[in-house]
Amino acid sequence: MNKTVIGVLASGRGSNLQAIVDAINAGRLDAKIGVVIGDNPEANVLKRMAGSDIPTVCIDRRQFATKQEFEAAIAEELNLHHVELVVLAGFMRILSRYFIDRFAGKIMNIHPSLLPAFPGEDAQKQALQYGAKISGCTVHFIDEGMDTGPIILQEAVPVLEDDTTETLADRILHVEHILYPRAIALYCERRLTIEGRRRVRILNEERES
Repeated sequence: MNKTVIGVLASGRGSNLQAIVDAINAGRLDAKIGVVIGDNPEANVLKRMAGSDIPTVCIDRRQFATKQEFEAAIAEELNLHHVELVVLAGFMRILSRYFIDRFAGKIMNIHPSLLPAFPGEDAQKQALQYGAKISGCTVHFIDEGMDTGPIILQEAVPVLEDDTTETLADRILHVEHILYPRAIALYCERRLTIEGRRRVRILNEERES
């Protein structure tokens, strides 16, 4: 069976991308990264991939008159590399229905909270301000809402009494690096199915035990 080709959209440090690369290299993820697309020429994620054999492209939002033109350029690049699954790794843009419809059920994201709690920006800060005792991370498919797409996997992380936003974020990020490749692997193994608009079922889930 051919390896699933994934395309990664990223804006920042690229630590989740590195975790995916490491999982592929370790044989835990049977996939191939077709292309990494950044939206900022100064993004560390593009520097992180420099010297690798993974194609990297910068599609700068500022070079396009409209959001749809920007997203069309991204879609064209993904199609050029025969991408089957779009993975968001710290991509700091909200995707429109135009883009989502082009890759329906094929866009995955990770969020640093146990959705539906604390969607949007600063999820770790929201958890601390709310006095939550447990936070975590969620891998989900993208829909038109803000972190409202069908949930694939979640992992809980305790909130400690002396936590700051930074220490909680670091603890969650460690779990993200494990959970995201695992969710992508399930997709590559054709084990994810979406029922209706919300529920994701994992086929042969007993194999996860």
